[in-house]
Amino acid sequence: MSVTTIGPSGGLTRDNLHFLLGALCAETGLDPTGAELIKFTNNAVFRLRTAPVVVRIAGSTAARDRASLVVRVARWLQGHDFPAVRLLPGFEQPFLLHGQMITLWKEVPCTGRRPDGADLAVLLRRLHRLPGAPDELPPWRPMREVRQRLDEPEELGAADHAFLLRECDEVEERLAGLRFALPPGVIHGDAFLGNVIAGPRGPVLCDFDGTGVGPREWDLAPVAVGRLRLDYATDDHAMLAEHYGVDVTEWEGFPVLRRLRELKLVTSVLPILRSNPSIRAQWEHRMRTFRARDLTTRWQPYR
Repeated sequence: MSVTTIGPSGGLTRDNLHFLLGALCAETGLDPTGAELIKFTNNAVFRLRTAPVVVRIAGSTAARDRASLVVRVARWLQGHDFPAVRLLPGFEQPFLLHGQMITLWKEVPCTGRRPDGADLAVLLRRLHRLPGAPDELPPWRPMREVRQRLDEPEELGAADHAFLLRECDEVEERLAGLRFALPPGVIHGDAFLGNVIAGPRGPVLCDFDGTGVGPREWDLAPVAVGRLRLDYATDDHAMLAEHYGVDVTEWEGFPVLRRLRELKLVTSVLPILRSNPSIRAQWEHRMRTFRARDLTTRWQPYR
């Protein structure tokens, strides 16, 4: 097979994703037959039909830059027997194929009950107490990832692009003025129920792209923002606040974290807006209401 580099911006079409999956399986001896694309947003995730394996392809420069960190975090968590997804053993990871970063994971069967805010609180409390974090864990720099995505948007109009850049500047300035109440430390970085899997032995945590050292309030913000903005059927925030012992919405800096979280929810899919047209209508809805500073209109998860 000739070596072809798939460009980092706008390159992850569905055809290219299947090409990458085939190339990976050819190298590892896995079988891509019948593989299911179960997620295609800031990362693309395949579930193999022929083996209990999940393939994760980084979907942006930000995600590619953090692939090696994700591997180190996963190994650190495994060393502490923390309930999290596990890398597929027997391979040096991450894989660099055709310019893309790919990782292999052991599939966690979703056989348990739906995880809730209480489950996430237990996981976060345990994570926040873990000793001996990897020295390479980066400090929390949330705007870096947002700006990286703004550097490689697909089909983003000039006016929207300029607005989002201004928004980055404003949110960054407000973040610099916050006085956090909780002690800083290791954070997951994207702690919402979509990153908790209902495993047969209990809930497990996944997706460590945002893991680093920063304010613990940030790990409590996604579920709180989800209650306020996304059209979820259950109030997981109340359970999270009760079982973690902190209600982040009562902290004076929460409106800034909410704005940051919503900015990330708007910009997370910019590198694949053209490649995955099924998300376009929801993105336009989010962008329109976010730009209008409409805090009440509900959003739907990207499908």
